Amino acid sequence: MKIMIVGGTGFLGYHSLLEAKNRGHVVDALAIDDVILGDWYPKDVKLDFGDVFELSEQDLLSRFSGYDAMIYAVGPDDRITPPAPAYDFFHSRLVDSVEKVATAARKAGVKRFALLNSYFAYFDRILPEKNLSKFHPYIRCRVEQAERIIAAGKNEMAVMVLELPYIFGSMPNRIPLWKDVFLDRFAKGKTIYFPKGGTNMIAVEHVAEAIIGAIESGEHGMKYPIGDENHTFNEMLEMMMSAIGENKKIINIPRPMAVMAGWFMEKNFKRKGLEGGLEAAFLMRDIMTDYFYFDPEESVKKLGYKRGGLEEAIFKTMKACYPEKFKEADQ
Repeated sequence: MKIMIVGGTGFLGYHSLLEAKNRGHVVDALAIDDVILGDWYPKDVKLDFGDVFELSEQDLLSRFSGYDAMIYAVGPDDRITPPAPAYDFFHSRLVDSVEKVATAARKAGVKRFALLNSYFAYFDRILPEKNLSKFHPYIRCRVEQAERIIAAGKNEMAVMVLELPYIFGSMPNRIPLWKDVFLDRFAKGKTIYFPKGGTNMIAVEHVAEAIIGAIESGEHGMKYPIGDENHTFNEMLEMMMSAIGENKKIINIPRPMAVMAGWFMEKNFKRKGLEGGLEAAFLMRDIMTDYFYFDPEESVKKLGYKRGGLEEAIFKTMKACYPEKFKEADQ
């Protein structure tokens, strides 16, 4: 197949590109010019620069002509804290803009479309009592995104939705978002204070396998929760600290205290005219102090991706976040 990857120089787009090429597909990419490219980026990939949030449907249609399949690997994700109201920000980028891209792809003759979504949409379906899409603008937009893009296929273009969990790994010339939005906030001191909960997580290479598996054999309208290992946050933090040779004490914040901290975060955001896509108090109450575990085996079977290698992926993440801590070992 000839595949267009929207966001082909980003973390997930880049790894999807490598996996697609490894399977013999012809791959091109559309991306913004925000990273220095080098020998690490495949020379036979035609890279077209452009911002899908700004390009018109007609402009996109001309760029998408001649492709069999498309992978949409552009954010923003929940780690962004935009100007209020958060719903308007995420809806514009995650719903309206993606629908524009998908509609242009269908009109251009693209037959298969893989949309990278969030595992929060999966938990919104299976845990309705938590009202995740009600309390969190980001999750509400991810739910709406999946439905709108599936509908945009109009039975002419198969649309597969991949619901992604915590992802570890690295790529050249980009510092993982883990550093800025997680490690610098929670793991800079001698002691780490963090809620007692857990999540599913996966190495980026296996996410790429799942994405190309969806392009090759996924079913239209299907939503595939993608993941690998379930771990507590304490286990995750211990693996991350071990990778950089540090053994920090982890103290779990009780749920009421975590909720109060979330409330203060929201108050601080409001003073700055910001609003989180995940409402911080409800995030602490319903997500960070719970265990968002699931068994991915059904998706593994249907999309054919592999499992394992999580600790190595965490090691790569930490090395990309703190290269200075690895200089002596590399010499």
